[in-house]
Amino acid sequence: MATGADVRDILELGGPEGDAASGTISKKDIINPDKKKSKKSSETLTFKRPEGMHREVYALLYSDKKDAPPLLPSDTGQGYRTVKAKLGSKKVRPWKWMPFTNPARKDGAMFFHWRRAAEEGKDYPFARFNKTVQVPVYSEQEYQLYLHDDAWTKAETDHLFDLSRRFDLRFVVIHDRYDHQQFKKRSVEDLKERYYHICAKLANVRAVPGTGLKIPVFDAGHERRRKEQLERLYNRTPEQVAEEEYLLQELRKIEARKKEREKRSQDLQKLITAADTTAEQRRTERKAPKKKLPQKKEAEKPAVPETAGIKFPDFKSAGVTLRSQRMKLPSSVGQKKIKALEQMLLELGVELSPTPTEELVLLYELKQACANCEYELQMLRHRHEALARAGVLGGPATPASGPGPASAEPAVTEPGLGPDPKDTIIDVVGAPLTPNSRKRRESASSSSSVKKAKKP
Repeated sequence: MATGADVRDILELGGPEGDAASGTISKKDIINPDKKKSKKSSETLTFKRPEGMHREVYALLYSDKKDAPPLLPSDTGQGYRTVKAKLGSKKVRPWKWMPFTNPARKDGAMFFHWRRAAEEGKDYPFARFNKTVQVPVYSEQEYQLYLHDDAWTKAETDHLFDLSRRFDLRFVVIHDRYDHQQFKKRSVEDLKERYYHICAKLANVRAVPGTGLKIPVFDAGHERRRKEQLERLYNRTPEQVAEEEYLLQELRKIEARKKEREKRSQDLQKLITAADTTAEQRRTERKAPKKKLPQKKEAEKPAVPETAGIKFPDFKSAGVTLRSQRMKLPSSVGQKKIKALEQMLLELGVELSPTPTEELVLLYELKQACANCEYELQMLRHRHEALARAGVLGGPATPASGPGPASAEPAVTEPGLGPDPKDTIIDVVGAPLTPNSRKRRESASSSSSVKKAKKP
């Protein structure tokens, strides 16, 4: 007698262990057997994707049914890939074996082929691809008036145009079929030149006034030179080919070295520009105004009048320089002072950057000479005051007094102590000295005069 386990085995039903052990079948097992089976299969066939593995890679390894990936691409879709031919209820169009002629042929040959019955009597469809060259035709009168040439006869010209029509302007074939025995031997360039010359003449004669012309032009000399050059290139020896390749390689090396040299020069120029900019910034920082310390006034030293103003930079570099470069304000001058100077120049009607004409250059040189003369006069006056205080001039020593005009000073009478005539030459070209150099020269001149006075 069949038991519950046998029935469950036949129906492929599974249940809990208790039910299986007892061999009883529940109502749910008989009504919904598929749900329980799918639940069991889903529980047993779930696999967890390993960590670090992408989802796409894991999908290539296994599917939901734990099937191995296919080795070859396959199509699991049902039915045909392409739609089946739809056969209608209409009748099939009839075909006939019929003759035809090709309009491109001039011999009237008859051929046969299969063709639809509805197309009977129509022209051959591939005849439209027969393209021919339109070779111009000239009359006897046109030849005598416009086309006559002493180097060509009319018969030879007619023969050339006949071959041009037959072989569609394939001049290599025309030259091969040309009758060199009856006519003069001609080259391909000669045949081309004659043909295109006649075409150009006929186009000019037959052209309607006011219309654009497309006149064919053929340069026979250029064509001959081209073929000659091509022949020389083809007839080169292996040594010449190797030499040419060597020269090309050397040319490439020279160009590469040139580019590298230009790149290095550009890099060097960038470094020089950066260094100049850094030096200019440092010079500006050094010349920045600092806190002035209180200085003790020395009453013993004579007051030396110093010229105050803007110190323009001196260009001591070798080479040619422009005078207009000295007119540029130094970097130590502030923006406020520069704007004030520009405003004053505008009020006076003076150009900010005047053109260095001959008059301006002369005035600038005279200004420098005047400044040098004034400086020399001050030096002589201070020297005379120092000698007078020391009692060298024979009179009583006078106390230090303020600077007076140069004309009120007594002249030096002693020949040994007076200025040497050579010292009276004043350099009017050099730039005036700075205040520090003036002090050094004054102290040196005063000490030398005192030493001479103390000698027995």
